Amino acid sequence: MLYFLLKFLHIIGACVLLGTGAGIAFFMLIAHRTGNASTIAPVARIVVLADFLFTATAVVVQPITGVALAWNVGYSLTDGWILISILLYILTGIFWLPVVWMQMEMRNLAIEAERTGSPLPKRYHDLFRRWFFFGFPAFGAVLAIVWLMITRPTW
Repeated sequence: MLYFLLKFLHIIGACVLLGTGAGIAFFMLIAHRTGNASTIAPVARIVVLADFLFTATAVVVQPITGVALAWNVGYSLTDGWILISILLYILTGIFWLPVVWMQMEMRNLAIEAERTGSPLPKRYHDLFRRWFFFGFPAFGAVLAIVWLMITRPTW
């Protein structure tokens, strides 16, 4: 029974990471493409909130359920696919943490531009460009982790 509960929570966590990550990226990109601070500001508020509510929760739950699941099944954390998953998870965090900060900064800049009726500043566009490129390795690493969890390759 414990195994199925841990597996369920771990799979739900992976779904939340993928789903929230894809949703956040989609909505932020679409809002950004309008170039309109009054569109970007409320979307960025929601994006930041979603990242804290959903992504951050899943980020905490995943390693807890993953380690508990491995121990419950009898896997070693040094098994190749698990070790690579852990390294990819760390890589994801290295890219995700700055992304969260960038989202908060872009939100604040869009709110200020909306409040003053001024165009989005260069800093907003620079942050967006970095945010966009940081998303690829983070999301790709999460996809690779899911693949490793499904296939559990032996090396």
